[in-house]
Amino acid sequence: MSVTDPEPPAPGVRADAAQEALHDRIAADSLTTRRDYLRIVATVSGGLAVGGIGVASGILHRHGDSEGVPPLRKVADRIEPGESLAFRYPGDEDRAIAVRMEDGTLAGYSAVCTHLACAVLWRKDRGSEGELYCPCHEGVFDARTGEVTAGPPPRGLPKVILVEQPDGSVWAVGTARSGETLQEGYCRERGAGGPLCARLEGGGAPEAPGRSERSERT
Repeated sequence: MSVTDPEPPAPGVRADAAQEALHDRIAADSLTTRRDYLRIVATVSGGLAVGGIGVASGILHRHGDSEGVPPLRKVADRIEPGESLAFRYPGDEDRAIAVRMEDGTLAGYSAVCTHLACAVLWRKDRGSEGELYCPCHEGVFDARTGEVTAGPPPRGLPKVILVEQPDGSVWAVGTARSGETLQEGYCRERGAGGPLCARLEGGGAPEAPGRSERSERT
């Protein structure tokens, strides 16, 4: 029986008394429903607040914070100018995005907004070079640098270090945290004493992985 269906009055009980009892039951159910609703709202709001504080303070997992040297991973056979590609790197749980701008510049970033960890998307038709955009709270990042240009994100996007092979294939070879240069991230992960770090110091790019290195990818 529904709580809104009146129960037949017991023998000897006046109909108005039964109706009054029904009203009391409905009011109690309504009060419980309101309390449950407020409890749910408070829990969700608190969770969002804690999540935001965690992301901002570094308590929660950040892109590229896993221990060890990141794998060398093929991202695509080719990325044409004006195209973007979503992929996972360095781990299977780490969302990333690669963008090829119209002048051929190739850039890779974490696709997790530094505000509240929403997904970051590529909008080719915005501005002269497109932009990286978080639709949750209107966060905008520069496509060339990953730095914040609008909205609430507290810092720029961590970078994914991409290299291109002579055959046009694109590989991810490392990460750089927010505020790090590609050189700082690559040398931190791969070792500061190697020749590739020296090449980066001179303004070059990391070399594409060789045959032996490619066999190590996951």
